[in-house]
Amino acid sequence: MKLILPAQDHFTATAIDLEPTAAELDQIEREMPVISAEVELLDAQIMTIDRSATELDERRIRRARNRVLTARRDLTNRAAAPLTGGAA
Repeated sequence: MKLILPAQDHFTATAIDLEPTAAELDQIEREMPVISAEVELLDAQIMTIDRSATELDERRIRRARNRVLTARRDLTNRAAAPLTGGAA
């Protein structure tokens, strides 16, 4: 029987891989409204796991979904917008 083991070098983080780059941090910062909205939606859904949803719960979930959609739309629009400025 032949054992299949991963090569340790491929899965061990090096000193370079320990910290996110400036570009990765900028991307996280741009996506933070979406992340926050998704966490809020998840919180609203978790509250209704062990009980039936009340009208207030349904409204909270619906509003959280709308916030997620709005945040995703805004992020997409910002990414699609051409950068202005520069030499004229």
